Amino acid sequence: MQAPCIRIHLPAWINDFLANLPPALDSPEQRMRVAVSLSEQNVANDTGGPFGALVVAVETGQVLALGVNRVEPGSCSSAHAEIVALSLAQQRLGSSNLAAAGLGPIELISSCEPCAMCLGAIPWSGVSSLLCGATKADAEVAGFDEGDRADRWIEQLVARGIDVYTEILRSAAADVISRYARSGRRIY
Repeated sequence: MQAPCIRIHLPAWINDFLANLPPALDSPEQRMRVAVSLSEQNVANDTGGPFGALVVAVETGQVLALGVNRVEPGSCSSAHAEIVALSLAQQRLGSSNLAAAGLGPIELISSCEPCAMCLGAIPWSGVSSLLCGATKADAEVAGFDEGDRADRWIEQLVARGIDVYTEILRSAAADVISRYARSGRRIY
């Protein structure tokens, strides 16, 4: 008998997406455009929910991993874009602590503020900064259950050495979530 395992596969279109990225993403806006584009492509290709994320080495702008929401296709409630991107970056670098990989500061970029689960994973991931597009309120207005989160979540991350920047390209990121909700697809 084979031991049970968990596999979350990124959709096939991600290979072309990655191949078309520039070698370095230098600005927060450029990085967020990629996260929003991932969320748009995930919806357009009907391969998951309206959320995208990536992990980048801050100093070089090198993309270490991409992630999209795979909750529905993977039948896995934890397959959020942030968790997928962080997990792939950790596997690629061979460390559960991205800060220990020797690449300098590592950044998580997400098309939406973290839900309660993703927020819990961020401090242990080894990232030094978090960029967010849409807000928790944007996701909840569309019907997504983001879970309970402390009002002072940003201050709590900053106290742990993680800088947080919110509402970067918020309108574009929130629009993807809103269009997904209006399409009649499953909200979870």
